[in-house]
Amino acid sequence: QVDLVESGGGSVQAGGSLRLSCTAPGNTDGLAYLYYMAWFRQSPGKEREGVAFIYLRGDTTYYADSVQGRFSISQDRAKRMIFLEMNNVKVEDTATYYCAAEGPPYGASWYAGLIHKADEYTYWGQGIQVTVSP
Repeated sequence: QVDLVESGGGSVQAGGSLRLSCTAPGNTDGLAYLYYMAWFRQSPGKEREGVAFIYLRGDTTYYADSVQGRFSISQDRAKRMIFLEMNNVKVEDTATYYCAAEGPPYGASWYAGLIHKADEYTYWGQGIQVTVSP
């Protein structure tokens, strides 16, 4: 099992920006073989929502409609990290944000597209809080 660790959370005013980071210090290979990664978020009383998805080998990305044009997922391959750049944040973005990853072998669904449900990911971080004030 790969341990994912998020960092960079905190409080920010609406309209501001924040960057989250995720790495896998518990595995000697880091993110080298975790080709599919994503950011999810969850607030009290709501289901865990997929925010942004990335295929690391091809840098292909996809975003939920709620964050399209505002958030950006990216990677630093040399540092074996991924990021979530959150711009023009809204109060509705307040949530616990989770980094998720999947490694080989991959099921057929992983070749069909980038969007996957939370229960399809094997590796997770413990979550980091993002609070957006009005």
